[in-house]
Amino acid sequence: MTSGAKRGFALLELLVAVAVVAALAGGAWYFDDLRGGSAGGVSPQGGVAAEQAATQAAQEANSSTAQEQAALDQLGTGASATTSGTATVSSVSVADALAGLGGDIYADGILPLGDGKYTTTAPKKGYVYLCNVASGGEGAEVNGPWIGTSTWNSNEKTAVEGNVSWPNAKVTITVANGTRTIVTNDLPTIGTTGIFPIQRTDPAYQYDGNPNSVEAQDLTFDLPASPTAAAAPQCIYGEVGVMTNGVLLLDAFDAEYRDAEAHEMQDSCQGHPHEGGMYHYHSLSSCIPDPTVTNIIGWAFDGYPITGPEISPGRYLTTADLDECHGITSPVMENGTLVDTYHYVMTEDFPYSVSCFHGKSYEPNPGAMSGMSGTSGMSGMSGMSGASAGTGGTPPAPPQAAIDACAGKASGASCTVGQTSGTCATIGGDFACKPN
Repeated sequence: MTSGAKRGFALLELLVAVAVVAALAGGAWYFDDLRGGSAGGVSPQGGVAAEQAATQAAQEANSSTAQEQAALDQLGTGASATTSGTATVSSVSVADALAGLGGDIYADGILPLGDGKYTTTAPKKGYVYLCNVASGGEGAEVNGPWIGTSTWNSNEKTAVEGNVSWPNAKVTITVANGTRTIVTNDLPTIGTTGIFPIQRTDPAYQYDGNPNSVEAQDLTFDLPASPTAAAAPQCIYGEVGVMTNGVLLLDAFDAEYRDAEAHEMQDSCQGHPHEGGMYHYHSLSSCIPDPTVTNIIGWAFDGYPITGPEISPGRYLTTADLDECHGITSPVMENGTLVDTYHYVMTEDFPYSVSCFHGKSYEPNPGAMSGMSGTSGMSGMSGMSGASAGTGGTPPAPPQAAIDACAGKASGASCTVGQTSGTCATIGGDFACKPN
């Protein structure tokens, strides 16, 4: 595992609060992860009150240290305790459940570059299944020397300077009536941020002039506490989950459908803000403790948990070990009990996290990045049909890079966008490179 991502088995301690500071502020117009020139970020979801007592919130957010340690002690022999939700109590050890999986193939920090690795028609392992693609976004202006033709070196990448703590950071996670409610102001309760806007004196500025500040948000997410698998994997629009430290998780791309973790400048915790001041991660943050495969470090917007990749020291799950949505079914710790459940895994390699939804999508504000009207502020939708969803009707507009790749070429000619090969074809009225 790379030096920036190695952590031990320190137990996670969430800081649970009972209120959220509403201080949404605008920033300079910098598209970053916002595709197609629209705001596209998660919109505040209002009107949800946390009715549970603080003890219940703490119980759901994290089990006690004693419970965690007792359950971890059982990893080699299997766990036996009460059930949690609809998940099944694990009857096998983690070692047995993940036998033959994992390794440390990225110890040298050389990672595959994910530029252009998306699909809009069906999920594909190692790709992001997008509901739509749009042109007009902007991200980092200059490729750093750590970026190669098909790989990039995470150990050589520059990080944004600064370690800013946020004493007003707040997140609550409660469960009632089958719904898990997460309220956050999007500031990290665990970890720090860099200094944003990126300062001109910062070495990172020569590659990425991100002018946005980190601002407190006012966000509420209602997710199923006992999610079920959808009939087929669901596409994603960009926002895929929220971490237990309150920070939003976006998909693997920047606004130009390049590998965001490789191209964009993040701080030492692998985060940065986009327009509107919304701080977020695209990949596993080295500031979140205990990134083990049994520890829940976030929740996807279909309700399934997100864990770290570490099976044991020196043994980590990678994309090759996971399904097309970047998930797996194996024992996970919930309320002090190891239960067998589907969960997503944050890995070192692209696409890093959720690449499609295993369950019904409750992604906030779906379609905002497609520039479509009538979708802003809507939640609880499983993906839109027709032109925007990539599931039928008119295909979504291809990005400008795909159009440029076929300029002057004939239909059927080979083309390449980033490291993704394709064929020149007419896509919804545009002549562009269609991924093979």
